[in-house]
Amino acid sequence: MKNRDINSFVVTAEQMQNIEKRLFQAGFPVAALMEKVAGLTTKKILQIIADNYQPNSIKNIGILVGPGHNGGDALVIARELFFQGYAIKVYCPFTKLKELTANHSHYVKSLGINFTNNPQDIQNCDLLIDGLFGLGLEREITGELADHINLINSWQKLIFSIDLPSGIHTNTGAVLGTAIQAQYTLCLGLWKLGLLQEQATDYIGNLELIDFQIPLADIQAILGEHPNIRNITASEVAQYLPLPRPRTNHKYKNGHVLIIAGSQSYTGAAILAGLGARASGAGMVSIAVPESIKPILNHHLPEALIIGCPETATGAISSLPEYIDLTKYRAIACGPGLTKDAASVVAQILTADSPLILDADALNILADQGLVNFSQRSATTIITPHTGELQRLFPVLGEKINQDRVFVTQEVARISGAITLLKGARTIIADQQNIWINTESTPALARGGSGDVLTGLIAGLWAIDGGNHSLINIVNLAVWLHSQAALLGVKERTELGIDAFTLTSYLIPAIQSLYKSYPQMS
Repeated sequence: MKNRDINSFVVTAEQMQNIEKRLFQAGFPVAALMEKVAGLTTKKILQIIADNYQPNSIKNIGILVGPGHNGGDALVIARELFFQGYAIKVYCPFTKLKELTANHSHYVKSLGINFTNNPQDIQNCDLLIDGLFGLGLEREITGELADHINLINSWQKLIFSIDLPSGIHTNTGAVLGTAIQAQYTLCLGLWKLGLLQEQATDYIGNLELIDFQIPLADIQAILGEHPNIRNITASEVAQYLPLPRPRTNHKYKNGHVLIIAGSQSYTGAAILAGLGARASGAGMVSIAVPESIKPILNHHLPEALIIGCPETATGAISSLPEYIDLTKYRAIACGPGLTKDAASVVAQILTADSPLILDADALNILADQGLVNFSQRSATTIITPHTGELQRLFPVLGEKINQDRVFVTQEVARISGAITLLKGARTIIADQQNIWINTESTPALARGGSGDVLTGLIAGLWAIDGGNHSLINIVNLAVWLHSQAALLGVKERTELGIDAFTLTSYLIPAIQSLYKSYPQMS
């Protein structure tokens, strides 16, 4: 970890507390850190207001103050906003505050700012800033305070939360009884794991990181030089782009990928996976489909090698042709649109020596057969389930998926011996040592066929790479490009308008954008 890419670091509550402890032990005063953090947070709030809201539309600001240092941050922000000319009211339902927070409370009161323990007194504010609870909250919020938070949420006000929305567990993202529903969450210093968990998504709104320049040495002292939980960033994945290419390059150097997909009922799945592989730039793309739909694939992917296969009475692939040599492919993807009638094909490809990407019906077939351990395969296996598929594959772990998706994904990787890609609003990728989370995404991807595109893209990129990099890094690159393609599409369309076929047309612009931003990394 040579570069200080602050966006890539993810911490638990304990890790963040230990990093801050190092700062304090080195001589950085707690009060000075609070001033610095709150000052940067105030600047970010003012920037967001200026960029997104009409002038003078926000005049009255309510500050929600808790008993700890999160409340102290909120009080410094209250002071600074007061000096900027905003009318400030402070809601503080606590009588006992930490010493530093109490000191700021006394000073803010001396400025003539009104304090109240009644949330109704801040109902008319244009903006609320939540500093009730931050890092490390473990107990559930109950009683009168829970009622107050629910009341505040019912107003549907513009709310900024400091570090985490009050009531969100720092590590799991679980709602502890109740929680503030923020439109913006201004995370302090380093990303908190809970903010990147899918169960917190409806509470955090737009995420912004407040970088207060923690020295890299202090981060590494706690997380290690190679942290095992990372946020996927552009600068991280750019180094795995297969660009620029040598002038002497030709198709046989760019990898041959095999996709086994489709049926009479789900022809589109094979097309979408093929288009994903095509966008990767793979030198050769072969697609094995039922013989009856081969003409349709030839029409949509004229440059691909379409392999017609024997089929069942239901229109699924019954077997692969005898002449197919599975050893000649650098990557094999199997599953999109197969239907469960193709069980014999899945059993056959599990014997291949090439890296294998299993998706959709391949996973459903394995769930029915109880085959979920790939550690005996000679090559790497990647499984790409969504929540329902994972629950079918691992019923016991599936029961815990809504409590801690990160933990469940890593456990699946450990038990199965496969790189595990759990799709969702926060896609999680794990092997037995490392976890990666993709936080930049869009609900536009929540449409049928998006996963088929991703499967083809992973297979194509891995075929090009040919083992130059770790396979999990290629998976991360594919996940990043897939979500960035959707985000590009949203800019020109809407979140309703990115169907999977249209998504494929944005993959190459996403690759171009990444390469132009980081040409020196490739």
